[in-house]
Amino acid sequence: MKIAQVSSLMEAVPPKLYGGTERIVAYLTDELVELGHEVTLFASGDSRTKATLEPVWPHALRLDAGMKDYLAPHIILLETLARRAEEFDIIHLHIDYLGYPMLQRIDVPFVTTLHGRLDLPELRRLYEVFAHVPVVSISDSQREPMPIANYVETIYHGLPHDLLKAGPGNGDYLAFIGRISPEKAPDAAIRIAGAAGMNIKIAAKIDNVDRAYFQEKIEPLLALPHVEYIGEINEMQKADFLGNAAGLLFPIAWREPFGLAMIEAMACGTPVIAMRCGSVPEVLEDGVSGFIVETEEQAVAAVRRLATLDRVKVRQAFDDRFTGRRMAEDYVRVYHRLIALRQPAQLKLA
Repeated sequence: MKIAQVSSLMEAVPPKLYGGTERIVAYLTDELVELGHEVTLFASGDSRTKATLEPVWPHALRLDAGMKDYLAPHIILLETLARRAEEFDIIHLHIDYLGYPMLQRIDVPFVTTLHGRLDLPELRRLYEVFAHVPVVSISDSQREPMPIANYVETIYHGLPHDLLKAGPGNGDYLAFIGRISPEKAPDAAIRIAGAAGMNIKIAAKIDNVDRAYFQEKIEPLLALPHVEYIGEINEMQKADFLGNAAGLLFPIAWREPFGLAMIEAMACGTPVIAMRCGSVPEVLEDGVSGFIVETEEQAVAAVRRLATLDRVKVRQAFDDRFTGRRMAEDYVRVYHRLIALRQPAQLKLA
């Protein structure tokens, strides 16, 4: 099968540091190649892939301090894709709704994975207009604010089987990883760790939009004796960071569409303590891969029960459900269905 994978240009594929969507694009693309498919990745020129790279822009936009117009490179991306669209059996978008108007007018099957939140008010009108566009959700919970979209499947994210190794968890600290933002609630993680009498290490990036929140709410907490702020870490650093942690704190305060940090921790054998919100009940098995809680007080109690969980079973929970190979095979089944749906219409026209 000839497959086009279309990524945002904001980050390289995979990203140099933080970037959940682009990492999933990287893992999926490489797994599809390993399965024997002919894959072309439309992405920034500093991407690394086993597929054929179509370098639409020389480098990732987020790390370019001189970039003034982030939309212009993406318009170039869409035009490049349009000129090559007929080379592919299917086109897989990871750029939200940007490609809908164009691809509805091109006679090539396509699908979009929705990587972000769907509770924004403008999106309802958009999905009323594009009611027939096929989309994949990354959790069933993600669908709830937007039930009118044309969901063809829910496919959970996956990581390469050997990307992260199980660790011993003997570092005597709790971990927080991802992004400093109100919805990720790092302040709650700091409070939970302190109340449980544990140190906490925070490996997270700060986006410009969250800079004020960091300075006002989080930065003063970093002076607490049990808190260590590490900053952004790369892929190579995650195995030690997560593998040596006693547990990962995931005290989200929003409808998390998936939560890649949870399966990263599971791959390291590290149990997760997460608020019951968004995708959490779909990803975690309470009492096996971690604890699902509803309050900070429950989270503190869960910290004290972490030693009762078997880290081998935590890793096994990852192997059973969240590998990149399983993710790729799930997408291949969707591709075949969408191609088959398009073929009768093409034969009728002929």
